[in-house]
Amino acid sequence: MQLDALLRLPLALARAVLAALLGRLGPLCLAPLSLPLTGWRRLSALSPAAPAGPRRQEEWDNASPTPTSVNYHFTRQCNYKCGFCFHTAKTSFVLPLEEAKRGLAMLQEAGMEKINFSGGEPFLQDRGEFVGKLVQFCKQELKLPSVSIVSNGSLIREQWFKKYGEYLDILAISCDSFDEDVNVLIGRGQGKKNHVENLHKLRQWCREYAVAFKINSVINRFNVEEDMNEQIKALNPVRWKVFQCLLIEGENSGEDALREAEKFVISDEDFEKFLDRHKDVPCLVPESNQKMRDSYLILDEYMRFLNCRNGRKEPSKSILDVGVEAAIKFSGFDENMFLKRGGKYVWSKADMKLDW
Repeated sequence: MQLDALLRLPLALARAVLAALLGRLGPLCLAPLSLPLTGWRRLSALSPAAPAGPRRQEEWDNASPTPTSVNYHFTRQCNYKCGFCFHTAKTSFVLPLEEAKRGLAMLQEAGMEKINFSGGEPFLQDRGEFVGKLVQFCKQELKLPSVSIVSNGSLIREQWFKKYGEYLDILAISCDSFDEDVNVLIGRGQGKKNHVENLHKLRQWCREYAVAFKINSVINRFNVEEDMNEQIKALNPVRWKVFQCLLIEGENSGEDALREAEKFVISDEDFEKFLDRHKDVPCLVPESNQKMRDSYLILDEYMRFLNCRNGRKEPSKSILDVGVEAAIKFSGFDENMFLKRGGKYVWSKADMKLDW
């Protein structure tokens, strides 16, 4: 019996030590982990409200937004000379295709769901092949829900739709007037080409190649009195985005600007009168200066986020150099305004159930 007791002694001691350790570690094992929350996913995945406490609140406020919808102005070059343009041809730089793809993959990894390619004029680079390859990459390789382009439409050919149309969700064509003389006055004139006639041709190609058709219009001093109801309803775009002419220091306003847009500016009251005159157009999506300024994530030709909060475009460092999370903190992006202006909508053509 003595031998048996001696053999049980180490086991009893081990149990005692383990019990003591568990008594000390128990509270630590049960305590919740405090992790920094980043991006919009914090709302849906973890909590409907900001965490309590001043330290948690500070982490919440400093968190980087998810780049759900990004506008990539990969070129500043354009064949038009719109007097109010606020992304002017200050450089001729365009990233090499593979570098642009690398940046787009980084954005997708960070949560991007929609990419919009813009300029300048995106179809000017390699006669549309550059933007076509990016569109195909984003839809085919990155599997993005929505891929769109904003263009003046003057350089788009049917062959492009045949090659890349299946990968494009939305084509937005800029048209500020259905009076060709006004278009020329604004700067959307190119020799003998008729901007309005070309718009109708593009509308037909979008039907034939299953691409959602959208129209963008900048309301300014030269078109603010125009009635566009009949023409817009006939074209029947999925969205008619109506912008108020906006001044950006260094782009279309100020000493170092390439444009002088002051003569195009209208008052808030005049903009509201235009909207009221077109209130029965079901696809109308109005955007005042207040809504526009901080509610877009804009990447320039170097893949730098542009902060417009101070009335001019102040670039972050390139996402290719510092990553998306570090760069986006300097974007000035207001996600609440993004949601308030309806920035997130049914943007995949597969979900639109359109009658092509």
